[in-house]
Amino acid sequence: MGLALLLVIAASFFIAMRQDAAPPTSQAPVAPLAAAEQPPPLLSPAAAPVAASYVGASRCQSCHESEFRAWNGSHHQLAMQDATAATVLGDFADASFNYQGVASTFFKSADGQFMVRTDGPDGKLSDYPISYTFGVYPLQQYLIAFPGGRYQTLPIAWDARPKSEGGQRWFHLYPEQKIDHTDPLHWTGIYQNWALQCAECHSTNLRKGYDAASNTYHTTYSEINVACESCHGPASAHVDWASKAKPPYAAQDDKGLPSLKSRWNEAWKFPAEGAKFAVRAQPADPAGMNSCGACHSRRSTLSEGGKAGAVLEDSHRLAMLTAPNYHPDGQQREEVYVWGSFLQSKMHQNGVTCMDCHEPHSQKLRAEGNALCTRCHLASEFDVAKHHQHQAGGKGAQCVSCHMPSQNYMVVHARPDHSLRIPRPDLSISLGSPNACTQCHTDKQPDWAATSMDKWYGKAWRERPHYGSTLHAGETQGVRALPRLLELASSPAAPAIVRATAATLAQPYVNPGTLPATRALLQDADPSVRIAALGMLAPVDPLNRVLGASALLSDPVLGVRIEAASLLADVPDSQIPSARRAAREAALQEYEAALKLEADWPSGNVNLGNLRLRQGRVDAAVAAFQRAIMLDPQAVGAYVNLADTWRQQGRESEAEKILRDGLVVLPRNADLHHALGLLLTRKGESAAALQEFGEAARLAPDNARYAYVQAIALHSAGKRAEALALLRAANKRHPSDLEILSALISMNREAGDRRAALSYARTAAELLPDDQSVKQLLSELEGR
Repeated sequence: MGLALLLVIAASFFIAMRQDAAPPTSQAPVAPLAAAEQPPPLLSPAAAPVAASYVGASRCQSCHESEFRAWNGSHHQLAMQDATAATVLGDFADASFNYQGVASTFFKSADGQFMVRTDGPDGKLSDYPISYTFGVYPLQQYLIAFPGGRYQTLPIAWDARPKSEGGQRWFHLYPEQKIDHTDPLHWTGIYQNWALQCAECHSTNLRKGYDAASNTYHTTYSEINVACESCHGPASAHVDWASKAKPPYAAQDDKGLPSLKSRWNEAWKFPAEGAKFAVRAQPADPAGMNSCGACHSRRSTLSEGGKAGAVLEDSHRLAMLTAPNYHPDGQQREEVYVWGSFLQSKMHQNGVTCMDCHEPHSQKLRAEGNALCTRCHLASEFDVAKHHQHQAGGKGAQCVSCHMPSQNYMVVHARPDHSLRIPRPDLSISLGSPNACTQCHTDKQPDWAATSMDKWYGKAWRERPHYGSTLHAGETQGVRALPRLLELASSPAAPAIVRATAATLAQPYVNPGTLPATRALLQDADPSVRIAALGMLAPVDPLNRVLGASALLSDPVLGVRIEAASLLADVPDSQIPSARRAAREAALQEYEAALKLEADWPSGNVNLGNLRLRQGRVDAAVAAFQRAIMLDPQAVGAYVNLADTWRQQGRESEAEKILRDGLVVLPRNADLHHALGLLLTRKGESAAALQEFGEAARLAPDNARYAYVQAIALHSAGKRAEALALLRAANKRHPSDLEILSALISMNREAGDRRAALSYARTAAELLPDDQSVKQLLSELEGR
């Protein structure tokens, strides 16, 4: 009858998890190391078997004295240090700090060791020696050694700002939460582990050295901080070149290092007198910015020791512009570390690089205040009241106030939004996103700001299209947004990260009709777009997956090859072209190496379990899911996927046990309640299942699927009126959800309310104008 009312209760239920959004967790308590038991320092250049190609910053100094001087004392040079009287900024003179009933004390031992007395993994106060400082400004954290090569980050940090700015004090990174030893965010837990979370970007040539069998770390690095070779790559070939080469140097000579030149000083010129904008006369080498992006981005790691200057996707997977990390229009929301914001900007699209504004060795701005911007934006046009409409010299007259509004992370770290956007208070009204005007004028509303801009600039600014509206539709309007998402993903005018985000948001709604658009995106020049396009192939049949993805098994970018390998992991060899089989095997090995690198992440183990399940290696999948739960007893995806694995094997009792085990730990988790409801339905325990479905829908009211399944369960229990009431309410929240529409059509038709059924069918026809089954159903209801 067209849109059939189907409830596939026994269908598999997977939660895909990625490392870039891993949830915090707790781990089994481990005893801290007493002062007398401190482990040897992390392997240093003198003791560690470092790669021969890394030579150390001291070797660079003799030829690059000015760059070395600029770097010395910078945030990179001070990123991590041994805890000494010269490096520790915090007050350890028996200073006390009270947090949620726990009184911590910072002091020095008799032999001068910096110490903290605070609550440990068992909740009891204990004394811990400080091993390392972490960061320097605007805050400094401290690392404490635990068994197994672990170093944990203390959540009580030192505010390094001047006292006049509220600094020179101890503060807690989660001031509004009660974080005790049972909480997933406690400092002794897995997600406060230095090697897991932080180390990669605070030291040079870091190798995590995690051993899964013993659950221990043997972490090494070439230099404790972010030194020359963190950005330029291993320099032994350059040192060899320097010992032999004599000027004049050939233009094509790479000098033994990848080129990271930005040509910032020679590149930007005003093309004519009175021109509003400078233009780039000399193209920058993109490798320079790529070195910045590897650490200044929200991403997960695919490989260690990426080649200096290589595109980010060759070593990491970049987070897209989706909630909760970003606001609907792409502005920063959670801590996203600048790169994903900058990639959206017109600056980036027009060739501006990080080093055009930031001196890379000192990390200082190349000019202060508006002088930085007027190097490329004509001062007489932009640094005047007719443009900024604020009092000269005031905060509102600063370019960054309107175009780079800041948000505090880690309580005191104000980070400017690097998307460098024009304020759009009209989008605040329609999308709920922030705008610079009311972020400063906190007593005003967005409509006030929009009206003010109308007076200053006319109303044409409102007509400028903005991708935020489409991305917001992709997250809120379901399949209705698909045409707009595909159009945005294919738009050459949109930034690549925006296009990749649009393709990512389109993934749940793809159908055979979207294959041509998907195939075009698979050929895109940007690797993030190719990766997102591969995700658009996931729901299609094996033949079309092979036709679309097999060529990308040999893509020059690691992240693309890995995504293609994952997509084709369950396709039999007989269906893979013989010329592509070796490439698939190689790419699968690269994918497994990436998962092995993340073996200390619960989400990495969930991803491994999903891969093994697709390969038919059930025992290995079970082991991976179990390991994820061992690492993090609150790893929801591991419980659900393990239960579904047991279901596929016909072992329902084991499936039920694992779900109930999960609910003991997480009694208010909607995913676990929903999965248990499905299991109980399969067992024929309808009343108990209905209770679980209701709990899942109550705990996750924005989940359309859970509302739909609860309604179906109510209908099956003979409670059609209740089911219809629930569906009507869900339809108001999710007007484009096809499952809810399908249920409303069928139930209303069954109840004899043809008019209501017809109304919902017309909505479905708007969403799926080319679907023949919808057309047939609509024709039946209209009596044609």
